[in-house]
Amino acid sequence: MDNTTKVLFAALVGAAAGAVAGIMLAPASGEETRKKLTKQGKKLKKEFNRNLEDIQEKGSEVLEKIKSKAEAVTD
Repeated sequence: MDNTTKVLFAALVGAAAGAVAGIMLAPASGEETRKKLTKQGKKLKKEFNRNLEDIQEKGSEVLEKIKSKAEAVTD
């Protein structure tokens, strides 16, 4: 796992932990808290999917570079 991936993952985990802690510590009814958690969960899911797509794209780029270099060495 490269540094960019580690940083993105750490940021996502930190954001999730902060959001959950903030919601759980805020004075609100159980129903209101559940709604907030659901809303925050949906936001985090979208952010995770966006970051996952970025990671996959970067991985594909690295794979193409490796293939290109391997072909150059074998030629």
